[in-house]
Amino acid sequence: MTANSLQELYVEQLQDLYSAEQQIIKALPKMIKAAHSAQLQQLLETHLQETDAQVERVNECFALLDVQARAKPCKGMMGIVEEGEEVIAEGKKKDETAADLALIGAAQKVEHYEMSGYITARNLAQQLHMAPIVQLLQLSLGEEENADQLLNQLARPLMSVAKMPESVE
Repeated sequence: MTANSLQELYVEQLQDLYSAEQQIIKALPKMIKAAHSAQLQQLLETHLQETDAQVERVNECFALLDVQARAKPCKGMMGIVEEGEEVIAEGKKKDETAADLALIGAAQKVEHYEMSGYITARNLAQQLHMAPIVQLLQLSLGEEENADQLLNQLARPLMSVAKMPESVE
């Protein structure tokens, strides 16, 4: 594989991330509105602000490469966002705790997808010896990992108050 084709692959990964982040910016306000827990709403609002910054970092990566910033439609995120919209719609029929737990699950799917995208892009940037870009991507990856951990922490007490079946056999 030539360095040129590796850079093309890298640019495609950035375009995919750019699309994914833009989709999330549109989806998060709907999730915030659907959340019942004030903590979940706050966590999602904070992550929306982080996502805005992540889009700016991806823009900065494009600028450092002297490549026009443009999105390549991220079909994976489209599917995850569509599932999230179903979770929101179905949550209206559930009690608040179950609805919030379902939202947390949907949000974690988003985070895990983003983490894999940032890891791939960061690793390609490392291979291409683009240290400033590696730093930008690592910062976004850290935010995604932190959001995932916070969602886990929030889910635990919600699960403890959720009604469990009397016995599972």
